[in-house]
Amino acid sequence: MTRPGPIPATMRAAVLYGAGDLRVVDRPVPEPRAEEVLVLVAMCGICGTDLKILDGRFPQTPPYGDYVPGHEWTGTVVATGSTVDELAPGDRVCIEAHHGCGRCASCLAGKYTACLNYGDPGKGHRASGMTVNGGFAQYALHHVGALYRLPDRVGADDAVLLTTAGTGLYGLETAGGYVAGQDVVVFGPGAVGLMTVQLCKRMGAARVILVGTRESRLRLGRDLGADHTVDATETDPVRAVLDLTGGQGADLVIEASGGLDAPDQCGRAVRRGGKILFLAFYPEAVRLDLSGVIRKDVTLYTARGEGGGNVRRGVALAAAGMLRCGELITHRFALEDIGEAFRVLRERAGEPLKVVVVP
Repeated sequence: MTRPGPIPATMRAAVLYGAGDLRVVDRPVPEPRAEEVLVLVAMCGICGTDLKILDGRFPQTPPYGDYVPGHEWTGTVVATGSTVDELAPGDRVCIEAHHGCGRCASCLAGKYTACLNYGDPGKGHRASGMTVNGGFAQYALHHVGALYRLPDRVGADDAVLLTTAGTGLYGLETAGGYVAGQDVVVFGPGAVGLMTVQLCKRMGAARVILVGTRESRLRLGRDLGADHTVDATETDPVRAVLDLTGGQGADLVIEASGGLDAPDQCGRAVRRGGKILFLAFYPEAVRLDLSGVIRKDVTLYTARGEGGGNVRRGVALAAAGMLRCGELITHRFALEDIGEAFRVLRERAGEPLKVVVVP
């Protein structure tokens, strides 16, 4: 185990000063409170939510000028609060972005990504990089209850995607957990969708059909286990799914694309009595023929983030060699170049899939 060196007084951090105004500046290294852990960040991923945050379209963020985004990070523990004995300096960790208040009805039922005190740090809630400072910095604080020690065989490239894996796992748990022997369709070969493809195959799905619009991602999806891929720019995805399932539709359809047309396509691609799981967020209201879904007696599920302790499950799967995470990283940028990293993701320059920032 590599022990961390001395902790400096200041660090470099990307601070959001206003919509579209992200600057890398010097900041004091924070000190952990009783239940917190200070982590030397190895890398932090950028996702679509971060684009909304950068544009000022995400609720309950800290004030401009004092806000460090970044919620997909991993690193090494360098200091712990006075009550922390679960982790020690030198431990490598990954995170669940969300830590609930632990006192509301949702948290007590294990649904801490739906914490009733969301955004209220005074009552104990924190969502790293969203409602409190996150991982676009050299050092980051997090609650000990939302950190997981990494086994030696899981490197930083894999660990930075485990929050994403937890999103897919939580969604599958919410929708019933069992997909063995079932036909599953995944709309959207982004990071969440591609992780979910792998998870469905590992859970024994009979066939996994991946729907997307970019051949490079569909190709990767096939390599990661998708039995069939459908290019929605060339083929009607609903017709393709029906053809592949003998006209019946899929047992479970997972929407991870965020496309405005995708929810309605899911409703038409699912079989009678089947399930639809929504993991994506949308830029505006979507269209869904709800009457058609009801006539088919379809059950709708939603899941927010990586709840239910599912990042822990992701760590176990990665340690067992059952999840390929690091292969999704397509671009790396130094923290000082974070502006360029966001540009590449927004403009899809060079076919980015997972863009990471390395402090």
